[in-house]
Amino acid sequence: MSTAFTVLVLIPVISVFTIGLGAVSLLAALVDRTGRTSHACARLWSRLILIVSRTQVEVRGPLPPPGAYVFAANHQSIYDIPIVFWSVPRQLRIIAKSSLGRIPFLGWHLQLAGHLLVNREKPGAGILRRMRRMVAEHASLIVFPEGTRSRDGRVGRFKGGVFLIAIEHGLPIVPVSIHGSRHVMARGRVTVRPGRVVITIHEPVPTTGLAREGARALGDRVRAIVERDAG
Repeated sequence: MSTAFTVLVLIPVISVFTIGLGAVSLLAALVDRTGRTSHACARLWSRLILIVSRTQVEVRGPLPPPGAYVFAANHQSIYDIPIVFWSVPRQLRIIAKSSLGRIPFLGWHLQLAGHLLVNREKPGAGILRRMRRMVAEHASLIVFPEGTRSRDGRVGRFKGGVFLIAIEHGLPIVPVSIHGSRHVMARGRVTVRPGRVVITIHEPVPTTGLAREGARALGDRVRAIVERDAG
């Protein structure tokens, strides 16, 4: 797809999907506070984006048994979010900056749909209550521990904060490898290119019995697993 087609056609179409399904999600969240209906809207939004972008996704590896997990994936493209939301048919929640909660529509959706808004200055404030709610609803977190998108496909260092959260709440980590999304839309590029993405779901890594001091080592272990099938 050319840059002109991306800007003049694809982006406006995706904007329509975002506004329309975002409105439905907000209305649904006023009634369904579990976030399940909003998540269904997010999955439909993801599927539509992949269709109009002509992005094919192949999923390898079985899903873990039902329960709450932290899905930890490498980050290559802005397309990683719809790719994961569509490819992993589980109730997924994200961690976002608390400041996003003040943005009209987007912030309202994040708050009402049960996503975790974290104050970076006081990261522990209120997160325990929200994590307990998430676990009780058998929802899982999807995180990108690199913290930013890779420019060349190589997997960067995983930050330890999310692994500390997983240890504190006894949540298993599911490593997720994303291969090929950077060719669909690389960091710093506007043009979208049709392509094929492979997402590999690995066996869960348990956190039960690990000490807080083991967060960094856990992150390194998960990164090594993700790196095997990423790129």
